[in-house]
Amino acid sequence: MESSEQQRISRLAAVKAAFPATVPVLTGYICLGMAFGILMQTSGYGVGWALLMSVICFAGSGQFVGITLLTAAFDPIQAFLISVMINARHIFYGLSVLEKYRGLGRERAFLIFGLTDETFSLVSSLKPPEGTNRHDFYFWITFLHYLYWLTGTVLGNLAGNIITFDTTGIDFVLTALFVVLFLEQWKKKENRAAGVSGILCAVASLAGFGPENLVIPAMVLLLIVLLGGRRRLCI
Repeated sequence: MESSEQQRISRLAAVKAAFPATVPVLTGYICLGMAFGILMQTSGYGVGWALLMSVICFAGSGQFVGITLLTAAFDPIQAFLISVMINARHIFYGLSVLEKYRGLGRERAFLIFGLTDETFSLVSSLKPPEGTNRHDFYFWITFLHYLYWLTGTVLGNLAGNIITFDTTGIDFVLTALFVVLFLEQWKKKENRAAGVSGILCAVASLAGFGPENLVIPAMVLLLIVLLGGRRRLCI
């Protein structure tokens, strides 16, 4: 009984530690999730379909692209290739958190599934407060992000029933969220060298491969730079 009570207290402490860190993502995911829900509604898909897609996919930008795929002629090969290109960056995220997620038990599968850009940003930069279980801290960051996205999806889809204005460009909130996350990382001086490296790698990839193909080359180049300079960059 005492052990169960200690576990409950430990989990509660982890929730209290994780929630303040996720507030910026809360505001972004509610808006972004609502944008996705609205677009699903205006494309003819009700709240059930929108929620199911978010529950199963939880892919952010991939879900926005998924709307286009749902409304176009069915082409599984194209859908697969687009999904791989959009989400290839998660390969690098996964490699970066191997040690952090080692030995986390049954929840490890969910943590891998829920590793979004924003979750990676927090997990890679935050350390559990003293006295907070690492396992619970990472789990609650991931679960809260998941919950925020599902909530935004439902709210947006329901709101889509009463929206009459043109929703073109509403998916720009995704870009806006990435900018906010970058600025949050920029506040820490130790992260600025890595941030500048990322910008330079993206510019080089843009110049070399063009706007349609820059993401994967930029990620590969950035990985090489960060691994080569990890001591100087304090990574």
